[in-house]
Amino acid sequence: MTFLWLQALHLVAMVCWFAALFYLPRLFVYHAGATDRIGQERFKVMERKLYFGIATPALGATLVFGVAMLGLRPAYLQFGWMQAKLVLVAALVGYHCACYYHLRRFARDQNRRSHRYFRWFNEAPVLGLFAVVGLAVLKPF
Repeated sequence: MTFLWLQALHLVAMVCWFAALFYLPRLFVYHAGATDRIGQERFKVMERKLYFGIATPALGATLVFGVAMLGLRPAYLQFGWMQAKLVLVAALVGYHCACYYHLRRFARDQNRRSHRYFRWFNEAPVLGLFAVVGLAVLKPF
């Protein structure tokens, strides 16, 4: 597979992953504010399906295609912009894991966070997206 095909697949997977990272915490906002049992159960199903059906497979594909690109062009690892990008990707994987933590708390009816907390929590991947895309496109270092 050529580098450009891997890059295209990497970008598509990344878009899917970020769509889930934007939407899942928004579901947490609404779930934290839900007061009726039916609504709470509905959010649990939506969160679980989004996390395991879209977010996690998209994360996996993003990482696989990214590693494959680095396999074809290992010299990229020498560049500061790539090193910074990889640190940010690691932080975003950590955010993905934090989403799992919150998903499990909601699934067990143990969430103690407010909708305001999740509104702020929802903003983190936006900053990560700007930084990662900025580094990949501008290659500032």
